[in-house]
Amino acid sequence: MAKEIKIRWLKKPEPHDYPAAKSYLSLIYDESTCDVFVGNLRRARQAKFKAKDIFRASGLSLLGVSNIHVKRDRKKIQAGKQLSPLLLVRDSKNGKLIIADGYLGFCPVHDYDKDAMIPCRIV
Repeated sequence: MAKEIKIRWLKKPEPHDYPAAKSYLSLIYDESTCDVFVGNLRRARQAKFKAKDIFRASGLSLLGVSNIHVKRDRKKIQAGKQLSPLLLVRDSKNGKLIIADGYLGFCPVHDYDKDAMIPCRIV
């Protein structure tokens, strides 16, 4: 019988997640808008959403196991290491969810359990 994998999460995002989110968001929005989003993400309460719902709302493709970052995070999951919660932004103008930070960790989680409840900060 195969060992069931338990996906573990940190209680809050790591400090380096916010600059990473700003870097990504700066490709889409101007600097002042990015600053507002990141500030709001820092203050946002934690929420949880199913992996499959985040996937559908984002409209993104999933990276496969051949991606080096996905491999790294799969190994973290298998070793029982905690992942950082996702940082999400609602783009209501375009009807999409932006994964501002955590996409590379999200892909293997979705692969393991599409119904996994993923902790997030969302604005």
